Amino acid sequence: MHIVKTRLQNASLLFSMQKPLILVTNDDGITAPGIRYLIDIMKELGEVVVVAPDSPQSGKGHAVTLDTTMYCDPVPSHNGATHEYACSGTPADCVKIAKHEVLNGRLPDLCVSGINHGSNASINVIYSGTMSAAIEAGTEGIPAIGFSLLDSSWNADFSQARAYIKHIAQKVLANGLPKGTVLNVNIPNIKNEEIKGVKVCRQARSRWIESFDKRVNPQGRVYYWMTGTFVNEDQGTDTDQWALENGYISVVPIQFDLTAHQNIQELKQWDF
Repeated sequence: MHIVKTRLQNASLLFSMQKPLILVTNDDGITAPGIRYLIDIMKELGEVVVVAPDSPQSGKGHAVTLDTTMYCDPVPSHNGATHEYACSGTPADCVKIAKHEVLNGRLPDLCVSGINHGSNASINVIYSGTMSAAIEAGTEGIPAIGFSLLDSSWNADFSQARAYIKHIAQKVLANGLPKGTVLNVNIPNIKNEEIKGVKVCRQARSRWIESFDKRVNPQGRVYYWMTGTFVNEDQGTDTDQWALENGYISVVPIQFDLTAHQNIQELKQWDF
């Protein structure tokens, strides 16, 4: 059980019941340009509450904080339209503490995570803190979307995707999502006029081939920097990688039921 220390100014926040409640989080940290841009878009759609990491948490996957205390502190918002909290935990922690402490059990109508600085397409989804926050929301019954732009720079330009992000969020608010499903949305790093549209597609089969830069510190201890090369092993034209490489925004429905259902009957024939 977490030991959670929170300094919440009000035991019960009074959110507008006339607007959808939208939870915004990310893995790049609460000050990252991507989440600031996403907040501005979501303010047009509903009542926004931000609970995001107080420092970068990229690549943390679905890690949760079990071995230390966790803090969730209110921070000044850019205007009175939002309530913002900086959390010392992981992206998944942010969603958990948002639901159980910040929102006092009120279920958001939508959780959006991002906009991530860099791709979360194909195999990247399993390492992604951005997508793990969305998946965590999905496990709580909250419709959720993870947004990522294929530009890792801090000064990335998100403007080409604004209308698409707003439209996708509106669609999910209007229609909901199938139970057990969240959306992984990736945006190519191209100009607005070059974007051909949106493609609903499957996750490409791909992997990273890692390598390690081995060094020695001044005290004589060996240390490593991990690097890698992304390899797309999928030649299909119905994948997220194909869509992104051909000027489309990719939308992949993903599920957190990891059962390989297609293999159950075969494995039942084995003599375990």
